[in-house]
Amino acid sequence: MPGNSQRKGAVRKKGKTTPAGSGGRVRRGLEGKGPTPKAEDRPYHKAYRRRGPDEPGKTSGKPRTRPGTRAANSVAAGSDWVIGRNPVFEALQAGLPVRRAYVADGVDRDDRLRDILKFAAENGIPLLQATRTELDRLTGGAVHQGVALQLPPFEYADAEDVLDDALGSETAPIVVACDSITDPRNLGAIIRSAAAFGASGVIIPERRSAQLTAAAWKTSAGAAARIPVAQVTNLNRTLKRYADAGFTIVGLAGESEIDVAGFPGIDGPVLVVIGSEGEGLARLVRENCDVLISIPIDSAVESLNASVAASIALYEISRSRG
Repeated sequence: MPGNSQRKGAVRKKGKTTPAGSGGRVRRGLEGKGPTPKAEDRPYHKAYRRRGPDEPGKTSGKPRTRPGTRAANSVAAGSDWVIGRNPVFEALQAGLPVRRAYVADGVDRDDRLRDILKFAAENGIPLLQATRTELDRLTGGAVHQGVALQLPPFEYADAEDVLDDALGSETAPIVVACDSITDPRNLGAIIRSAAAFGASGVIIPERRSAQLTAAAWKTSAGAAARIPVAQVTNLNRTLKRYADAGFTIVGLAGESEIDVAGFPGIDGPVLVVIGSEGEGLARLVRENCDVLISIPIDSAVESLNASVAASIALYEISRSRG
C-alpha cells in the first residue's frame, strides 16, 4: 500500500527540501585555470610537506607572529600575509614582493578578483590553487575572501655596511634611526621620506619596534626596496659606533630650543634619531645624542606624528645644506 514501502528512500523524510542549484559553481569549476603548478608548490600535496626546512616556503623553529601580521599555523609560519581582495590588489599594484599568491578553489568571481587575475597574468605572477580549508590553515583562520599573498621575509642590511656606504658618499651623508617606532605605517612613511631626501639608510632595533611587514612595505611605496634598512640588537651601541665614525647624532625632541634648520654639525655626516609615537626618545638614546633639535609648531598642538616630524626634519636638513 502507498506509504508502507520498505524500499530505502521511498518515503520523504520530514524536514528535507529540494536541493538548491549550484549557482554556476559547477560550470565555473570546469573552466580552464592555467597550467598545473608543480607538486611541491601545492600546499595540499604531500610533496609540499616533504620539503626540508631550508627550502622556499618552509621555516624551522617555533612559529612566531610579528606585529601587524597574521602568522600561519603551518609550514609557512613566520611569513607576512596580505589577505582579502582589495588589500591583495592594492599590494600587487604597490609592487610588494610576492613569494606565493593563492586563490581558493571554486571562489566566486567578482570585478576585484578579475582585476587580480588580470594583473597577475600581465605581470607573470603565478597563482596557486588551494582548497578553502588549506587557505584557512595557511592564513591562520583569517577572513581571506579566497585570495592571499605570502610575502618573503625582508632581508635587512647590516648596520656596518650602511656606515661604510655612507662614509663613501660624495656628499655629507644622512642616516635615519628609529627609536621604538611601533606603527608599521609610520615606519614605512619614514623609510619613504629617508629615500626621498637622499638618506644612506635606515636603522631600526630588533625589539620594541615595527618590522618590515606588509603594511610597512605598502606605506613605503616601494622605497624599502631602494634604500637599505638595517636591524640592530642594540640601538645605543650603534649610535656610539656612528658617533665614533664622525657622525653628529641628532635627536628629535619637542622640548628642545634648537631649531632643526640650524643645529651644530648640520653640514657634516648626520644621524637623525626619530622617537616613538607616544613617548619620544628613550632616556639612554637622549644621552647618546650630541644635540636635541625641535620643529617649531603652534603651541596649541602638542606634537607631530613621528613620520611627519621625520619628513620635516629631513627636508630642513637637505634645504639648509643647499
